[in-house]
Amino acid sequence: MNNRKRSPWKTVIGSTIGNALEWYDFLIFGYLSVLIAKQFFPSDNPLTSILLTTATFGVGFIFRPLAGIWIGMYADRRGRKAALSFIILLMFISTAMLAFAPTYQQAGIWAPVIVVISRILQGISAGGEFGSATALLVELAPKDRKGFYGSWQMFAQAIGSFLATLAAAMLTSWFTTESLSHWAWRLPFIVGLVIGPVGYWIRRNIDESEEFEEAQKQPSVPFRELLTNYPTAMLISFALGGATNVMVYVLVGYLPIYAVHTLRLPINTPFIVLAATMPVRMLFVPFFGHLSDKVGRRRVMGYALVLFIALVYPAFMWLTHAPGLASLLAMELVFAIIMAAVLGPFAATAADLFPTGVRSTGMSLTYNLTAALLGGFSPFILTWLVDKTGDIMMPAHYMVIFLSLGALSLLCYRQGEAQEPTIPRTLVRRS
Repeated sequence: MNNRKRSPWKTVIGSTIGNALEWYDFLIFGYLSVLIAKQFFPSDNPLTSILLTTATFGVGFIFRPLAGIWIGMYADRRGRKAALSFIILLMFISTAMLAFAPTYQQAGIWAPVIVVISRILQGISAGGEFGSATALLVELAPKDRKGFYGSWQMFAQAIGSFLATLAAAMLTSWFTTESLSHWAWRLPFIVGLVIGPVGYWIRRNIDESEEFEEAQKQPSVPFRELLTNYPTAMLISFALGGATNVMVYVLVGYLPIYAVHTLRLPINTPFIVLAATMPVRMLFVPFFGHLSDKVGRRRVMGYALVLFIALVYPAFMWLTHAPGLASLLAMELVFAIIMAAVLGPFAATAADLFPTGVRSTGMSLTYNLTAALLGGFSPFILTWLVDKTGDIMMPAHYMVIFLSLGALSLLCYRQGEAQEPTIPRTLVRRS
C-alpha cells in the first residue's frame, strides 16, 4: 500500500511506455510507407506499391481483436503486470524484425513476408496494450482523478505520435530521397529498439491494483457473458472507439499520404505541420482529462465531438482549395485541441463501462475491433476511395459518419459505474 502511494509515476510510466512505443512504431511505418513500398513491394505502378504497403500497415489490425480478447482475458485472470510485460516483449521483437528486414532485391519474396509477420506481431502486442494498461491506470487512480490518470494513456499515444512525426520530419529534411529509400528509413526503427528493454524492466517492477486483487476473490466472468450481459457497454465502447480511431488515423496516419499523393505538397510539409501541432494535443490531453473529473466526461467529450463535426467540412474545403503549409498548419492546430478534448477523458470513459473482472477484456475487444476496422485500414480505404471517386473531400465524409455515432453513444453513458448487465450478476457468477 505505502509503496503504491509513494510511486504513482512508476505505475504511470510503466502503464504508458508500451503505448508510446506502439504508436511510434506503426506511425513511422505509415509515414514512410511511400519509401518502404519501393523496398519491399516494388511495382511498375506507384499506386499499387502504396496500396500494398498501406494494406501491410493495416494487416496487423486484423489480429488485434483476437489478440485483445486473449491478452485481455489473461490480464483479467493473471494480472495486468504479467500481460504488460509480455506485450512489450512482443513489441520489441516486431520492431527489430522491421529494422533489420532484408529488401525485396536482397531476399525476394521473403522480404515482404518478414515485413508482414513483423506487422502481425505488432498487431498482437497492440491488441492487448490499451485494455490492460488502461485498466491498471484507472484502477490505481483516486476515485475523483480517474479522468486525469486515464488521460496519460492517451498522452503516451501522443508522445509516440510526436516522436514518430519528429523523426519523419528530420529524416525527410536531412536525407535525400535516394538515401531515405535505400537505408535511412531504418534509423527510427533502430532508435525505437532502445525503449523495449527499459519498458520491460519498468513493467516487471510495477504493482497490481488493490481493485484487481479484490476482484480476484470473486468468481471469474466467462467471456460469453461479457457479450450477452453488457450490450450497452459494448455499443458505447464500439462507437467511441470508432470515433477516436478515425479522427487519429485520418488526421495523423493518413495525412502525409493525402498531402503528398492527393494535394501534391512537398514530402516534408505534413511532417513539419504534425511535429508543430502534436505537442499541442499532447499537452492538452491531461488538461481535458482533469477537466472531465470536474465537469463530467460526457460533457467534455460531447461538446468536443459536436464541435469537431461542425468544423470538418469547412476545414477540408479550405485545405483542398488552398493547399499549403499555412492552411494545413491552421487546420491541424485547431483539430489538435479538439482531439485532446475527446482523447483526454476517453480512457477513463471506456474503463467506466465494464466491471473490474472483465474490464481489460471488454476494452481490448471493443477498442481493437474498431481499430482494426476503422483505424489501421483507414489509410488504405481512403487512398483507394479518393483515387476511384476523385472526391478529395472523402476524408471529411468518412470522419463525420463515425464522429456522429460517437457523439450519439454518449447519450447512453453514465459516469462512474459499469453499465448494468441485462441479467442478474448472480447468474453470471453461477455460470
